[in-house]
Parts: sequence; structure tokens; C-alpha cells
Amino acid sequence: MKKSIFVFFALISTFAFAQKPAASPTITTESANVKVVYGQPSKKDREIFGKLVPYGEVWRTGANAGTEVTFKKDVNFGGAKVKAGTYTLFTIPTKDEWTVILNSELKQWGSYGYDKIKDKNVASVKVKSMSNEGVMEKLTISAEDAQISIEWDKTVVRIPLKW
Repeated sequence: MKKSIFVFFALISTFAFAQKPAASPTITTESANVKVVYGQPSKKDREIFGKLVPYGEVWRTGANAGTEVTFKKDVNFGGAKVKAGTYTLFTIPTKDEWTVILNSELKQWGSYGYDKIKDKNVASVKVKSMSNEGVMEKLTISAEDAQISIEWDKTVVRIPLKW
């Protein structure tokens, strides 16, 4: 009987944990010509830019696996010509501008190994960092045919796209 009760509770516990939503779920956003897949962290009363995400350091621009951007056709990405394909997105935030990087090495986990793959960068552009009117609790990346927007906390950056 004790064994049956143990098995019953073990099954219930396993099911309960399996149903728990991810702390940073994977989000897909896309338009006709661009798709972005990223891990979506939350602010959770933390100071984001300059603290959790240090200024001047390479950031994976999301949570967990590296953010991937797919262009369905060739594009002008913030002033840089980029061939159709899928790339890992990295950024280097600062208070006033961000460096936005596309790298051909896929399936990255974080930015820990960036120095080993930075020779595979296909584009590196600078964009202005702007202040958001409100506070964005969750990192939100929006893919539109005219731009990719990155918003979190009180910060927003937009990378223009031209087809």
C-alpha cells in the first residue's frame, strides 16, 4: 500500500512540474519577410540595462538560447546588406546607442562563446537607444517588414529594414 501511495504522489508531482510554464518562454514573432525567435525574460523588479545587462558587453538579446533572426530575402539591415538566411542576434547595449550584430553561427546558448565566433559576424550596425514612455515588464522583440524593435524596461531600439 505504501508503495502505491508513493507511486501515486510521484506521478502527480511529475505531472505538476511538467505543466509549469517556462520562466522565460520562447516567443516567435514574424512578418512577411522576417521572423525572430527569442527567449522572453521578465523584469521582476530588477534594474535591467547597466546592471542585469551590463553596458558595453555582448548580450544574447533574450534568455536561454540565442535569439535567431530569419530573413526570407536579402535585406538592408540598419545600413548593412545581409543575404537571406538565419542568423544569431547579439547586441552591445550602451546608454545612448546599441551595436546590433548578426552572426552566422546558429544554436548559441547565451553569449559566453561569442569571442570564439565573432569572426562569423555578417553585420554590425549602430542604432539609437530611446526611452520608452512606460515600463515594459517582458522583453519584447517585434518583427515588422520595416523594422525590428527591441523593448524592455524603459528602453526601446529599432533596427530599420529595407527590402
